Amino acid sequence: MPARQHRVTRGDDYRRIVRTGRRVGGAYCITHAVSRIQGEPARFGFIVSKAIGNAVTRNLIRRRMKTVADRRLADGLSGVDIVFRALPAIADAPFGELERELNRAIDRACRPSAEGRSSR
Repeated sequence: MPARQHRVTRGDDYRRIVRTGRRVGGAYCITHAVSRIQGEPARFGFIVSKAIGNAVTRNLIRRRMKTVADRRLADGLSGVDIVFRALPAIADAPFGELERELNRAIDRACRPSAEGRSSR
């Protein structure tokens, strides 16, 4: 489980990240990310609604998402706030596939915003 310094804990922070953050969709979750000052610790938040399943299922999903977050923190991720909002399909996802998707979403959400976009 991420240490307190690596968790989004306030409702205002969740709202700010979800409303203003860069959004990356996937089959199992929606990822929202907001940059912080470089060098500050990365923070993660998890939204797992009752649409996912019963309490046992929701807690299993939350623990899996926290494991992915811990691994990214161990790899040196910093300077970003990330919120994962789980979708109902996540309940049937194997851990390896879930980990690949979450890592892909983190990579896409954290890359510079000008990269990969065409000028309009």
